[in-house]
Amino acid sequence: MLTIRSFEIPTVMKHGPGAINALADELRDLGLKRPMIVTDPGIVKAGLLERATRPLDIAKIDYVIFDQIVPNPPTTLVDEGAAFYAGEGCDGLVGLGGGSALDTAKAIGVIASNGGRILDYEWADPQPIKHRIPPLVCIPTTAGTGSEVTLWAVITDHERKIKFNVGGTALIGAWVALLDPELTLGLPPAVTAGTGMDALAHAIECYTCAYAQPISDSVALLAIEYVARYLRVAFAQGHNLEARYKMSQAAMLGGLAYGKESAGAAHAMSQSAGGVLPNVPHGPFTARLLGPVMEYNFKGEPEKFARIALAMGEDIRGLSLWQAAEKAVEAVLRLT
Repeated sequence: MLTIRSFEIPTVMKHGPGAINALADELRDLGLKRPMIVTDPGIVKAGLLERATRPLDIAKIDYVIFDQIVPNPPTTLVDEGAAFYAGEGCDGLVGLGGGSALDTAKAIGVIASNGGRILDYEWADPQPIKHRIPPLVCIPTTAGTGSEVTLWAVITDHERKIKFNVGGTALIGAWVALLDPELTLGLPPAVTAGTGMDALAHAIECYTCAYAQPISDSVALLAIEYVARYLRVAFAQGHNLEARYKMSQAAMLGGLAYGKESAGAAHAMSQSAGGVLPNVPHGPFTARLLGPVMEYNFKGEPEKFARIALAMGEDIRGLSLWQAAEKAVEAVLRLT
């Protein structure tokens, strides 16, 4: 049955080696006088924060730093960040880091523009987001979550032991995303693998879910192809810039595949488990679930799973549709 679908992208995406050097110009174009940089201690220690602040210092752009981000950011941290933002008189945000930093920046922006606490916006209940977040530039330092272009922020409520989503609207989307693969060159192999598999899970689940549409299908398939071709290279050769660039693209494309929707069963289970076990990394957890979920789901969409097999480089010549679909499951299990 044909239905009306919508696909909305509020984010300007600039990507390529050295993209972070455009930060000062982007902040000026957005009219920001005092942005708050949201990041984590690991980014500071790795010297990546300096990559962001150096051009701002040269351009004499004032800024403040909120570097307390932790994996699976809790509600209390978001509310604390929002209070810090207001107290420092900030007028915009820069998210620098992995998905936790970028999601926290978006969530802080929700409070800055709409008031209240972040719990007020859990799944738009008790109230929806009514105003767009302040200008936000997202700069990912991993290649996995795609948070720089998604319309969601995932936050943890330790009290109830759950992770919940905020967003589902273009009002939470970053204004600009700067994807610089040079920032991912130092990622350890384990992080490269976990985040890369998260990008693959986004693409596969969004491609095979009921809300899929031609636009999301096209970006999802390219993301699948890039992960299949370049994740092993990025894992084994961390300083291979081409592989890092393609994985950054895969993460972005996987994030775009979401649209206003969410992912599938692998993400639903890993997100639920993450609320109970907040110290378990999201990417590897999701990766372990993806293959079994696909093994269950391929029977309902064999045509799409056969196309996944092709995107992953599988030879499906001479196979039945069912056999070709199974090849997608096998390819993901091997990669995992």
